[in-house]
Amino acid sequence: MSNVPQVKIPATYIRGGTSKGVFFNLTDLPERCQVPGEARDNMLLRVIGSPDPYGKQTDGMGGATSSTSKTVILAKSEQADHDVDYLFGQVAIDKAFVDWSGNCGNLTAAVGSFAISSGLVDADRIPENGICEVRIWQKNISKTIIAHVPVTNGEVQETGDFELDGVTFPAAEVQVDFVAPVDPSEAMFPTGNLVDDLVVPDIGTFKATMITAGIPTIFLNADEIGYTGTELQEAINGDEVALTRFETIRAYGAIKMGLIKDISEAVSRQHTPKVAFVAPAQAYTSSSGKDIAVGEIDLHVRALSMGKLHHAMMGTAAVAIGTAATIPGTLVNVVAGGGDKDNVTFGHPSGILKVGAEAECINDNWTVKKVSMSRSARVLMEGWVRIPGDSF
Repeated sequence: MSNVPQVKIPATYIRGGTSKGVFFNLTDLPERCQVPGEARDNMLLRVIGSPDPYGKQTDGMGGATSSTSKTVILAKSEQADHDVDYLFGQVAIDKAFVDWSGNCGNLTAAVGSFAISSGLVDADRIPENGICEVRIWQKNISKTIIAHVPVTNGEVQETGDFELDGVTFPAAEVQVDFVAPVDPSEAMFPTGNLVDDLVVPDIGTFKATMITAGIPTIFLNADEIGYTGTELQEAINGDEVALTRFETIRAYGAIKMGLIKDISEAVSRQHTPKVAFVAPAQAYTSSSGKDIAVGEIDLHVRALSMGKLHHAMMGTAAVAIGTAATIPGTLVNVVAGGGDKDNVTFGHPSGILKVGAEAECINDNWTVKKVSMSRSARVLMEGWVRIPGDSF
């Protein structure tokens, strides 16, 4: 019996924000994987180590969590006034599919540095010393993102003293601006309401703010679903009944938001929408053992990603949080104290995060000009990934 040998594909393993992913330059991929389709999906599945019925991704680059089962494909931008096209693939852990329905805000922090280091940004746009504004076209959602990448002696600076809760070591600060995450022609609130009654058969009816800024997100009140809002991962991720309930809520919310037409479609759209629950500010101890006082935050937010409570906060969900917080009447705004706001600091399982937003109401329609937050990124390994030649 003959076996096909492994092939080598140039790749870089990078931490961006509180996530990690395998980054590829589009032109480095095998030719049949340079276009969307089954070959590309199969290649990424094999690289990450999915589907894995053991849930460990031992035979791949994935880390067996939603934050570490991620892939990125970058290319010279085809859009005017942009440097790089950014395509994100969320790889399922125990199922054979790659979800292309949304963006990863955390890995966005690494897109700029990879683009500079890979020659995807024109040399005349890179300062010898200073900040390089990398203009990113996010292909999954057709939006513009600006990454402010520090450069020293003509090279990306990754080291620094910026600390990001959820990341162990300090690094250089990268400001990320999500420009017009909701186009004025789009409905930020797909139901037309700031707050809806979300009816979930056999479970209950819940107040919900459903918003599409950053990533489609369903916000619930923590107390309505039996939580305080200070929960850490172990309080939820080991409770299969709770996880099933959250997934059912997510599925019915997806229908109400117009993202799917039938409940059965939710299983193949795990990346979006997200489900998050909010609660008023209160003192708590983060997963690292850090005590956080009530005065340090405006509210608590806990969010689920790919069926599990996230260990920190997804960057795209932070965009939704920042946007909703600036709009009086949303559940996020109300629990944060209500009124006009241009930024909010929220507690998550790993600590705190501040996000700013510029939102305005035009002709009774809310839109957001920009959402900004600080992240960091660091290359962990670069070289090649190897996968069997017949796996794609």
